[in-house]
Amino acid sequence: MIVWLNGTHGAGKTTTSALVQALIPGSRVFDAEKVGETLMDISPGLPETDNFQHWPPWRPLVVDTARRVLEYTGGTLVVPMTVLVEPYWQEISDGLAAHSIAVRHFVLHADQDALRSRIENDTVLGHSTFRMRYLEPYAEAYETWLRNAAEVVDTTRLTPAEAAQRIAAAVRV
Repeated sequence: MIVWLNGTHGAGKTTTSALVQALIPGSRVFDAEKVGETLMDISPGLPETDNFQHWPPWRPLVVDTARRVLEYTGGTLVVPMTVLVEPYWQEISDGLAAHSIAVRHFVLHADQDALRSRIENDTVLGHSTFRMRYLEPYAEAYETWLRNAAEVVDTTRLTPAEAAQRIAAAVRV
């Protein structure tokens, strides 16, 4: 099984994923961003883009990597990864379904003020204009498709530990 934690920057995906992993026996965290980083390291570079998710190889490589890790280890993969483009999510979820991999898709949601504050006051990464750029696309995705394609966990007033407990409890049901 895959527990996919979607949501924009500042929603708590990375922090929550480690906590979810600790609550689900036999689970591992798979950071699909590393697949994008591998593609970014190709030299000479792939066609220029502002987001590696736009490169057509990224999505099937994420599916294939997840599939192969699960075949090797079994258990559950917790994937903290923002996907805001509906056809990209469909491609990933269809690819996983084609390999009979169950997916529980959660969106860690927070209101715009909370997200903005978290990004501006991030003591690890610092303020990031890159992360801020995704607030509006996230809001649009959330309103148009994302909230209907996932189980919503509103993290506006939850700690990451509380969000992780809700997700782990939902997965166990």
